[in-house]
Amino acid sequence: MSKSQDRLARRAEPDAQGQESPIVRIGPVEARKVEGDGQQDARAPAESDAGKPKGRSIRKPLLIGGLVALLALGAWYGQYWWMTGRFLVSTDDAYVGVHAATLAAKVPGYVASVTAGDNAKVHAGDIVATIDDGDYRIAVDAVRANIATQEATIARIGKQISAQQAAVAQTQAQLASTNANATRAGLELKRQQQLAVQQYSSQQKLEQAQSDQDQAQAAVLGAKAAVEAADTNVAVLKAQQQEAARTLDQFKANLAKAERDLSFTTIRAPFAGTIGNRAIQSGDYVQSGQRLASLVPLDDVYVDANFKETQLAELHAGQPASISVDAYDGHKIAGTIESIAPASGSVFSLLPPDNATGNFTKIVQRIPVRIRVPANVDVEQLLRPGMSVVVTVDTKPGAKTDSAKTALVAK
Repeated sequence: MSKSQDRLARRAEPDAQGQESPIVRIGPVEARKVEGDGQQDARAPAESDAGKPKGRSIRKPLLIGGLVALLALGAWYGQYWWMTGRFLVSTDDAYVGVHAATLAAKVPGYVASVTAGDNAKVHAGDIVATIDDGDYRIAVDAVRANIATQEATIARIGKQISAQQAAVAQTQAQLASTNANATRAGLELKRQQQLAVQQYSSQQKLEQAQSDQDQAQAAVLGAKAAVEAADTNVAVLKAQQQEAARTLDQFKANLAKAERDLSFTTIRAPFAGTIGNRAIQSGDYVQSGQRLASLVPLDDVYVDANFKETQLAELHAGQPASISVDAYDGHKIAGTIESIAPASGSVFSLLPPDNATGNFTKIVQRIPVRIRVPANVDVEQLLRPGMSVVVTVDTKPGAKTDSAKTALVAK
């Protein structure tokens, strides 16, 4: 017979006192024999009573402690909100910005070399790239040759003016001589006329004296015309010299332009920064105005925080701002509101919205607020344009910038 069958066949047997001992069966498992009901009933209340006071003594202090902690936390938060929290205005629609420059070619040509690579740091005046300058050097030399020729022309005209001025002096001397001859001929004519009246001279001599006087007067007129012609020639030569000087000035201007175009073949950094978004390679042909690269001054960044229009009531320039940088595990730096934009971003968009339509939905607009970053943060050059930040402005009257948060350390 198996063990389970033996348990099923077992009967209640009388004990020593003639009473049957009850057997409790729970499924296939046989319960233990209860030796006495009185002993079991006396032991159970004692065990239950011993456990109850111990649980109550632990639970009550815990409840009291938790209540005190909640009250303390609520009091602290209420005090913080009343003293500080209600004055804080925050937005996560904020980004790091910078006034970057776009380097472009001013003259067309083939790129000879690119000296500044991607993400390279350059100083003001450093060479970024060069354009083949052969044609521009030839243009400079040609203009310089024109200038030399024109200067020689001006010098020649100057010599001609000097020679013509000598001719003027010569004609003036001839005029003086003819004037003297005319005076002598006039006196001789008077003398012959007096002698002819007294019949001491012949009619032939009188006629000869008259002819000499007429010739002398004609010679005076010719000498005066020669003097005027010589003076006019001097004026013409001076005008030619002035015209040649103006042409020389034009050539000098052409030389300045040619030299300027030659200088543009060397593309230099206008200020210190980092090269980014480079779009040229050696051998490329570039046109005037074509973008070559971008120059980002990482030491002059700022933050543009786009606050809701409902948050602008208490904002004004000079208020301290706390900037939390997402890229550096929320590390905070101190800033200051520099200015507030004159209009919302939608006004300056390419296609401003027109709300004068049949379907209208009011949308809370955002106004850009410029936050100035401390100088020591700019020097570290850890902030990159386009980074996301969270800006919190303390609008409490008399609030000042926390100088302890002005240093940004990379993590």
